[in-house]
Amino acid sequence: MRLGAHQSISGGLEKAIDRARTDGCEAVQIFTRNQSQWRVKPLDAGAIERFRAAVAEWGVPRERLLAHDSYLINVCASDPALRRKSLAALIEELNRCAALGIRYLVMHPGAHVGQGEAKAIRLASRAISRALEATAEGPDAPWILLENTAGQGTNLGYRFEHIRDLLAGIESAERVGVCVDTQHAFAAGYDLSTGEGYEETFKEMDRAFGLERVCAFHLNDSKRELGARVDRHELIGRGHIGPGAFRLLVNDRRFAELPGVLELPPPYPPLLTRLRRLSEGVATPRHRPARSGRARALA
Repeated sequence: MRLGAHQSISGGLEKAIDRARTDGCEAVQIFTRNQSQWRVKPLDAGAIERFRAAVAEWGVPRERLLAHDSYLINVCASDPALRRKSLAALIEELNRCAALGIRYLVMHPGAHVGQGEAKAIRLASRAISRALEATAEGPDAPWILLENTAGQGTNLGYRFEHIRDLLAGIESAERVGVCVDTQHAFAAGYDLSTGEGYEETFKEMDRAFGLERVCAFHLNDSKRELGARVDRHELIGRGHIGPGAFRLLVNDRRFAELPGVLELPPPYPPLLTRLRRLSEGVATPRHRPARSGRARALA
């Protein structure tokens, strides 16, 4: 696995790349904007050029560059005005990724806020379809990665079947993949803490939407117990998931070339070192190869 972290863009977007290089990352995730505000300062040509130059000097491929969308976005909101605002913001996020050369935009599916999961899934699929249609096409167009959630509140995405149904409802889903968050999966009831649970979790994932859809990982341990439905990240190996799952994951050949980013407080070098030590001297688990597919082809 290509290990990295979510880096701050304080001081400029290119500074996130400088921080990633300094920390020894092989992948990075950023916000391309202030994620807590609706109003967005447009990207200027200078910012784009500096970011692209920093990435070129770093030398990592686009498939290891991730952005996370604003937490304000809820494309399945029950309020039509909020849905329209969220769709516009999602399109803006995709356009920013295209300008910066970022391959993947990670997004939460949204919260149904009482209208029910089935209706919300239809609304989210429709909005994502419109966002993809409205943004650049072609081999360099950014992808959307649907992130599984912990199931806190009325959030969608805590069951792999939600991701399956979202994908099924998206028109032209060739530019849609999945980002798997380990803490969210555990909090939603998928027991990654044992070898047997690890295997069963990925079997369930494969049955639901296919492992070829997986393009990236968020690597986080869990402050809360299995099935708590609470989104609380913990340092790797110090939470309820424990080091065993991460040892299996960083040695899993199916995901060897995929980005795996930490979403934890810095400093990151000790955390990355801890993950890399889990892969040292460990026999790689044997699995059947992942099926060839759209998402795997770009990994």
